[in-house]
Amino acid sequence: MLDVRAITGWYDPHAQERQWVARCRQGSEEAMSHLIDRHRSRLIRTASTLLHDRYEAEDVAQESFLKAFREIGKLRDDRAFSGYIYRICVRLCMDRLRSKRVEVTEFDSAQPHEGGSVENRVVINKILAQLPYDLRVTLVLREIEQLSYEEVAEATQVPVGTVRSRLHAAREKFRKLWLEATTIEA
Repeated sequence: MLDVRAITGWYDPHAQERQWVARCRQGSEEAMSHLIDRHRSRLIRTASTLLHDRYEAEDVAQESFLKAFREIGKLRDDRAFSGYIYRICVRLCMDRLRSKRVEVTEFDSAQPHEGGSVENRVVINKILAQLPYDLRVTLVLREIEQLSYEEVAEATQVPVGTVRSRLHAAREKFRKLWLEATTIEA
């Protein structure tokens, strides 16, 4: 049989992940382990950025995987697992923040964001904490976790156009706060 995809160079970045998901549906523990290994650290980092608590973030990540694997049958074949697991994680983070009913204004400066000096990471974390939750989630998922617009839309359950407008607003607010923070320190 002629493989048009191989000839044309067409590449589906989610094809392999869908295969792992299919194996999870069949009860493969190896497939579950693979998906956990692939997404765990990024999920913890995202939850930590949203919740401001590394230990609570680890709990949310674990709870996200449990829920995802328990309800793996609800995942539509044409969607990536990453968008699905982030949607669960974001929802669990929102639930925890709602139950606390407090707005946290500072992040733990020891969060595992890559790159940059410790001072810059502290400033970035403080600025992220000042953004409204919907803008913060969008910015973190797109810029830090580097999800596609479609995956961010799925995770936050809003249209792609809303993701784009939230991202624009988040970048503008972030830029303004960054300039304020860095000119004060300079």
